[in-house]
Amino acid sequence: MAKVKFKGYGEAEVAVGASLLEAAQGIDAPEGYACGGVCACSTCHVYVLEGASLLSEMEDEENDILDKAFDVRATSRLGCQARLEKDGEVLVEITRESLQAFENEHPEHRGKFTGPDAART
Repeated sequence: MAKVKFKGYGEAEVAVGASLLEAAQGIDAPEGYACGGVCACSTCHVYVLEGASLLSEMEDEENDILDKAFDVRATSRLGCQARLEKDGEVLVEITRESLQAFENEHPEHRGKFTGPDAART
């Protein structure tokens, strides 16, 4: 089992082969997924702060989609494409873009994650 910690939102234990998006969904972390997790948008954009070596390599399609994302960094990944390949611990920060997409997809949570009472990272 691998552990994925979402900075400010908790942690999930997942099997090798799971994506970061699946890990987020398992603990109701507010990671967006407007396209349903099929690498057609950038709403599951996250920053991998630690443990990147435990993840699958970035493929060209993911890199192309990240070109459309906001505030892309060297540690950027799409949660739907980054899969755990080894046991260990990964630390992930959900981007503002992804938080906003999550709230758009789930209006009942609007303000819970990006408002003044949001989890502090």
